[in-house]
Parts: sequence; C-alpha cells; structure tokens
Amino acid sequence: MNLNRALVALTISVLSGSLSAQESPTTPKALQVRIIQGPKIELAMEHLTIINWTTNNPGGSPVHYGIVHYGRDPKSLTETAKSPIRLNPDHASTVFRVRLDNLEPQTTYYYTVDSMEATGKSDGVKSSVNHFTTP
Repeated sequence: MNLNRALVALTISVLSGSLSAQESPTTPKALQVRIIQGPKIELAMEHLTIINWTTNNPGGSPVHYGIVHYGRDPKSLTETAKSPIRLNPDHASTVFRVRLDNLEPQTTYYYTVDSMEATGKSDGVKSSVNHFTTP
C-alpha cells in the first residue's frame, strides 16, 4: 500500500513537472516576434471561421497559443478564441490557426490576433483590427 502511494506521488511529481511551462533548450526566445504573413481567413462558414497567420518562431516555452480577440464592434473585441500549438525548434516560423465557433450567419466580425506562451505571457505581437463577414 505504501509503495502504491509512493508511485502515485512520484507520477504526480513527474507529470506536474513536465506539464508546467518550461523553456525549451532547443528553441531560444526570439528577441522580437513579428507577424510575417496574414492574418487571413482560411475558412469561412455560417457558424465558424478559421483564421491563420505566421510569425517568426517565438521560442520560449514549447507550447504556445494562438489568440483571436473578436466581436461585432471594432472598439469592443470582447470574445476570445485560442488554440494550442507546439513549436518546432527546427522551423524559422510558426503558423497559428484558430477556430471561431458559434458565429451568426451574415454578420461582420472584427478581430485582432496575438500569441502567448503556455505561461500566459504574450509574445508581444498583435495585429491591427481586421474584419470578415460570415456567409
């Protein structure tokens, strides 16, 4: 019984260490993250849209999130969608793809894109306000 508890404690310790956001020794943090392509609409349907954009590889924690802030008013982007991605240390750039769900048909939405490390720290890049209209 004590052995089982020790194994459970060890498993939890190992998992919590591997799940926490750590610096990847193979992906140095970029001095400045820039959007080098996009953002653009990859797919637009009545109730969902996928937005993608490319940045130089931000480095830092291996897991990052693409973030889209959006809404019907360009001055009030109150909705947020995000999608995780694992950085490839061998690539000079990273393509982020974020799906926006439960959209209203024939409606114009405004949005900006951003990315952040798994820790929640922004990569410091944010697009201008763009827009799309659902079919």
